[in-house]
Amino acid sequence: MAAVDRFHLLYREISRSCNFYIEALAIVGAWYTVRKCVSLAFNTYGMLRLHVIPRLGIEVDLVKRYGKWAVVTGSTDGLGKAYAEELAKRGVNIILISRNKEKLEAVSRSISETYKVETDIIVADFSKGSEPYSAIKEALKDREIGILVNNVGIFYPYPDYFTNLSEDILWDMINVNIVSANMMTHIVLPGMVEKKRGAIVNVSSASCCQPTPLLTIYGASKTYLDYFSRALHYEYASKGIFVQSLTPFVIATKMVACSNVASERSFFFPSAEEYARHAISTLGLSIRTAGYWKHAVKFTLGECIPERIWAWFAIYFFRYIFKEA
Repeated sequence: MAAVDRFHLLYREISRSCNFYIEALAIVGAWYTVRKCVSLAFNTYGMLRLHVIPRLGIEVDLVKRYGKWAVVTGSTDGLGKAYAEELAKRGVNIILISRNKEKLEAVSRSISETYKVETDIIVADFSKGSEPYSAIKEALKDREIGILVNNVGIFYPYPDYFTNLSEDILWDMINVNIVSANMMTHIVLPGMVEKKRGAIVNVSSASCCQPTPLLTIYGASKTYLDYFSRALHYEYASKGIFVQSLTPFVIATKMVACSNVASERSFFFPSAEEYARHAISTLGLSIRTAGYWKHAVKFTLGECIPERIWAWFAIYFFRYIFKEA
């Protein structure tokens, strides 16, 4: 009987001493649960606001908000062409910049006739370093540019190890993917600041969310664009300029022609036209977005995955999905 009394006494003493810690843990658990619920609610609202509500037929008047002319680089194929067409649908006049004059003239004529807007072309090869920019600056000096889409970019011939890349590819990747966005922004931005309105869209990539082996230089160049876009937005937001970083996953375009799987439209790989329809509706709403709800889900998951696992998956994905051209 005495042993039982001692046990109950010991139990009561331990319970009394632990009671404070149990209550503290309960408070921490409740705080964590509330925080996660609030975060989920805000994320759900953000997803609906960004990817659902704009698709319900309420379109922003881009001409009124930003200006009557848009410049789109890399605009004869793929996403650049599709984005230019989406802008034209909304009444924006388009200046197309690319290196192939014949393609530029054909796309310009098609957009002008289809959407009844003014179009113009500038022939420029962004792989030529500083060479094309004086002519571009001269051609744009009297235009009221409201939107700049820095879309031009190059991809690997196929995913590969860094040491297997030629010096030409390294220079082209830097000149086309990085230098072009800097120089085009430097040309157009002063006019936007003077008018106190404008939008700049820099097409980055989901490869910027984590280090992506076998696409090291491409991913690094797109990470630069992502950082550049976000910093520039905060630098010029008070002057009426909206800067957006688009971070799409794979889009079924000629850029990924080295993969039979990725170059064909599917649930995970939208066409350029489908992606552009969604992406343009996020303009003015988010400074950093995947532009398409399916890609947004993957991008969010990608940022949560540990770096080592992401890298392993990337190597497996590229070896499986892509094949050497």
